[in-house]
Amino acid sequence: MRPLHILCALAVLAATIALAQPAPGGAGQDGDFDGKPGQEQKTQLPAYPKPENLVQFEVASTSFEFYVDAASVTVAQDGEVRYTLVARSSSGAMNVSFEGIRCKTYERKLYAFGRFDGTWGQARRSEWGFISRGQSGSQHAVLADDFFCLLGGRARAAEEAVQALRLGRRLAAPT
Repeated sequence: MRPLHILCALAVLAATIALAQPAPGGAGQDGDFDGKPGQEQKTQLPAYPKPENLVQFEVASTSFEFYVDAASVTVAQDGEVRYTLVARSSSGAMNVSFEGIRCKTYERKLYAFGRFDGTWGQARRSEWGFISRGQSGSQHAVLADDFFCLLGGRARAAEEAVQALRLGRRLAAPT
């Protein structure tokens, strides 16, 4: 692997860790986000991912392996797709995060990060940000473009998104 790709992969990992620092009084395993406005206040954290529920998907130009916990994929009433993402480096280091994608606006949000003890910590910074198609954050573009969102910005049903992930390819849009 070229040194530039390794540096980019490390930068993505560092950015994910920096954004996923726990806030004081972070949510526990099955907690919600008290004190958050609107729909996000109703966001329940999923169970911590189990290895048998992980579905791998391919992201070009990275040494990381990416997985989605199929049991965690949901579509909220507002069309946001929520899921647990697992990123594993070639050395075996692993990041677990609970995230959301807004198909209509092509944005992503980090809600929580996984701790080594199998619990969740609330993300300190959890603003919506645009999904980049560049090297940094390209796993989110792959999820949005290939598995979670239909053309026109509508979210797929959770079952359909999981089926696409398991097949390893985008499903045809309904006619």
